[in-house]
Amino acid sequence: MIGSARVRLNRWQQAAVAVGSAVGALLDPRRADLIAALGETTGKPAFERVLERMKKSPEGRAILLEQPRVISVKVGHAWDLPANTFGAAYAKFMGSRNFSPDDRPPVRFMETDELAYVAMRAREVHDFWHTLFGLPTNLMGESALKVIEFEQMYLPMCLMSVIGGSARFSEKQRKLFFQHYFPWAIRAGMQCTDLMCIYYEQHFHEDLEDVRRKWGIIPAPAVPKQTRALAAPSAMGEKL
Repeated sequence: MIGSARVRLNRWQQAAVAVGSAVGALLDPRRADLIAALGETTGKPAFERVLERMKKSPEGRAILLEQPRVISVKVGHAWDLPANTFGAAYAKFMGSRNFSPDDRPPVRFMETDELAYVAMRAREVHDFWHTLFGLPTNLMGESALKVIEFEQMYLPMCLMSVIGGSARFSEKQRKLFFQHYFPWAIRAGMQCTDLMCIYYEQHFHEDLEDVRRKWGIIPAPAVPKQTRALAAPSAMGEKL
């Protein structure tokens, strides 16, 4: 299922895809397929480290064994859970933005089935992280989450996304990001548990604030009232 779309590349081809994807993603940050290709072609060492960490964690091992997918047929029950639960918060996050868990592009450039699954898992739990950290899906929110993802996985793509995203900010937006979101994201990424070793679907029924405490999640701070318009979705662009 995951391996069927994969393409094997030599080093020169990987470099060419990485450069082309990086340029294309900078020109159009809405191209999720290019961002995904950039992450895969530059992220093998990072995904290998994540894989080893997952193998050492009980929940991580269960994820690798069962290979759950975050797709509609598997997570649709979240829409029926009580309002205080993590699952309901995720459903509200997705529904309010008209997002579908089926929209993620397939993994194409990982060499092994295990690494392909880890890359897909990282991609598919992204919206769980938005829900847990309370981050919007505008460019500022996505850039802040990329800081956390970089601290968690050390993916070069995350660092490049932060650099590219902040370059698109206005001067006032850049100041807001680096004074308000960036210090919080550094602290949040360091304090929380290993996010790739959580079997999120098994915790859908639990209270949202309880799982945040259990996993050391620090929700994003409220944007200062006087600068709120700078962080509004209409001012920042589309979801990355």
